Amino acid sequence: MDVLTQGLLGAALSQSIAKKEEVRLATGIGFIAGLIADADILISSASDPMLNIELHRHFSHSIFFIPIGALIAALLLWPVLKRFSSIEMPRFKRLYVFCLLGYSLSGFIDACTSYGTHLLWPLNDERITFHIISIIDPIFTGMLMFAVIKAWRNHRPRIAHIGLAFCGCFLLLGVFQLNRATDLAMELAQSRQHIVEKLTVKPSLGNLLVWRSTYISSDTIYVDAVRAGITESKVYPGSSVPLFIPERDARGIPEDSVLYGDILRFKKFSDGYIAMEPGRDDLLGDMRYSMTPIKISALWGITLDKNKLDEHAYYGFYRNTSPDDRKNFISMLLGN
Repeated sequence: MDVLTQGLLGAALSQSIAKKEEVRLATGIGFIAGLIADADILISSASDPMLNIELHRHFSHSIFFIPIGALIAALLLWPVLKRFSSIEMPRFKRLYVFCLLGYSLSGFIDACTSYGTHLLWPLNDERITFHIISIIDPIFTGMLMFAVIKAWRNHRPRIAHIGLAFCGCFLLLGVFQLNRATDLAMELAQSRQHIVEKLTVKPSLGNLLVWRSTYISSDTIYVDAVRAGITESKVYPGSSVPLFIPERDARGIPEDSVLYGDILRFKKFSDGYIAMEPGRDDLLGDMRYSMTPIKISALWGITLDKNKLDEHAYYGFYRNTSPDDRKNFISMLLGN
């Protein structure tokens, strides 16, 4: 999830085992430890833009890296805490425990989103994703923030326990909503008499009501939106785009070129949901993501420049939305 939520989750977990006199110190330690895993965003290469997306939420989010990540956080914090004499220093072992808890769920909470993490690396190099919460969810973050601040002000770990319990219930609600949305998406595909080869259903930005459905059938990607409402569910039929198949569609790009290799890397990263951006013949997009849940307009993609076969493809973000897009999204949220 976003870095603020990562830090708040780490703070709440550290607060949950702190003594009353340790709560404020545990809050800061847990918050910083919760951010350490996302330091992998700093790994980049000027010559290979895709290196960043491949390594973000990679080894640092693995459950097997948790003890190492916590140790890194503790080693970074130890000299800082020693420098401020006004802070009552915990023993290094106690500091490590706070860091361990703060770091422990960074990979898991990211796996709960639609972006996913390499949660079982190095045993399994697949990106694991549960699709039960948006990367940014104000309700989830708000509950955590309220609990963390309240526990910090009142020196009461019990409040952190309650906040974490509420967040756990919210994730369970996400599981319930995902199942409902998936059923709606499958019913829509079946009504079209499509044989679904692969289906991804994920929450749209900041909510658990409207979900983006993306599925592959007969070398075509279909994008729709479904609203899993409390009393009424709705389907918003979208559109489709031809699936990009490198062996067939990468004409003029030699298979031994750097550019062709990047196409295969991007296909793996995008779980196969790749297609040319409508209206462009050089932008290969990841069709699982868009700024609006119903549009065929990729949030990110790579540029296929056939004049630069031996250079890595440019990787870019495309976050533009029109007033009509925003209006339609709000209408879907309201069930209109």
